[in-house]
Amino acid sequence: MNFFSTNDRANKTSFRESVIKSLPADNGLYFPEVIPSLDLKFLESLHNRSLPEIAYHVLSLFSEPDIPSEKLQAIIEDTFIFDIPLVRVEENIYCLELFHGPTMAFKDVGARFLARTLSYFQEAEDEETTILVATSGDTGGAVASGFFNQAGINVVILYPSGKVTPLQDRQMTTLGGNIKALEVDGDFDDCQALVKQAFLDKNLNQRMKLSSANSINIARWLPQSIYYYIPFMLRGLDEKIVCSVPSGNYGNVTSGMLAKKMGLPIHRFIAASNANDVVPRYLESGVYEPYKTIQTIANAMDVSKPSNFTRLETLYDHDLQNILRDTSGYRLDDEGTRHAMQACYHQNNYLMDPHSSIAYKALHEQLQEGEEGIFLGTAHHSKFMNVMHEAIHPNLELPEKTKQLFEKERQSEKLKNDYKELKAYFYSFNNFL
Repeated sequence: MNFFSTNDRANKTSFRESVIKSLPADNGLYFPEVIPSLDLKFLESLHNRSLPEIAYHVLSLFSEPDIPSEKLQAIIEDTFIFDIPLVRVEENIYCLELFHGPTMAFKDVGARFLARTLSYFQEAEDEETTILVATSGDTGGAVASGFFNQAGINVVILYPSGKVTPLQDRQMTTLGGNIKALEVDGDFDDCQALVKQAFLDKNLNQRMKLSSANSINIARWLPQSIYYYIPFMLRGLDEKIVCSVPSGNYGNVTSGMLAKKMGLPIHRFIAASNANDVVPRYLESGVYEPYKTIQTIANAMDVSKPSNFTRLETLYDHDLQNILRDTSGYRLDDEGTRHAMQACYHQNNYLMDPHSSIAYKALHEQLQEGEEGIFLGTAHHSKFMNVMHEAIHPNLELPEKTKQLFEKERQSEKLKNDYKELKAYFYSFNNFL
C-alpha cells in the first residue's frame, strides 16, 4: 500500500519509505492511501482467532509488499509477547489493561512493532539509522526498551526536565548502549518541536539518517489499532461498545478510529483529556486553539499541540460533524483525577494510574443506557507512585522488577530548548555522522 501526506495527497510513498522517513517534507503525517474494509466473515471469526492472527490479517493490508509474509508474522509474534486482559471493574465498565509489557505502558505495542520493522528494513542498508523521539513520559521508556541493542540503530530521546516521573526517567536513562537520553529545558511541545525541526533540516538529513519512533511514525500508529479488536474477540459483535481513551498526542484514539473505519463495530469513542483540552474544546466550538501546556499529574497527556490531530481530521474528511457522530470529548483536572482514582479503589478495589482514571471517569459521566464501556488502561499505576501515595495510600510499594531500575546509574545529558544545541549534539558524536 502507498501512504500520502496529510498536507498533500499527491505526496505518496511506500510503507517502507514512510516508516524510514517518518515525517513527510511538507510537515504532514503519513496516512494510508486507502482504508481497507474488513469483510464480515473475518469479523465474525474474531472469537476463534488469536491476537497475533488478527494483527497479521490487519497489518498485512498496509505493509504488503514491503514485508514478506513470514517476516511480518515473526515481527508480530515478537511484538505481542505479553497479555492484554480485559478486566471487569464494575457493572458495564471494563479496563483493557495495556500495561503488562516490558515498560508497563500501552506504547510497548507500537514501539516493539516499529523497532522490529525498522530493524528488518535496516538489514538492507549500509548506513546506521538514528531514531529521534520526543516523550512526555511513557514513549521514551517503551522506545528505549524496544530498540535496545537493535543492530544498526541508535536512539536519542528528548524529554522535558522535571516533567516525567522518577520511574519514567529511569526507564529512559539506565539502559546505555545505543540509547541516549536528553533532558530538555522545556515542556513536551518544545521537545516535539525540536524533533520536527530536525526532520525538516535538509543539511542534517544529508549527513545522517533520521527516523522517528513517536506515533507520527506510521509503524508506531498502525499496530495500536490491533488491541481494539480484543473486546470483540471476547464479547462478540453485538455489544454497543464505547471506548474511552486517555488522549494526549491522539495517536491512541485515532488508531482506534482507523479500526472503526475498517469495519470494527466500535459504537463510539470518548477522547478523555486532562487540563490540556485542545481537542475537547475543538469538539465543542469547532475552533482548534492550542494553549500553553499545563503541567498535570497525568503527565503523559500534557500536550497542547497533538501531532495526530491531522490524522483525526483526515479520518473524517475535515468534517467536524462527522467526527462528532463517533466521538465526544472529556476533560478532568487534577483534583477530579485524584477523586476518580480514590472512588474506584474504595468501591471496586481496583488501582488505576492518573491517565486511566480520567478515561474511567469519562465513562461514568457519559455512558448511556444499553452501552458497555471500556476504558484503556494505558499505564501501570506504579509508574506514578508519587500520585498513588498522595491519592491512595502512602505505603504502596513498587513492584520488584521496577525497584531494580533505581539501583542502576542514570545516563542523561541536559539540553537547552534550542535547535542549534540539538544539532551540535548530533555532530559531536562520530557514530551519528
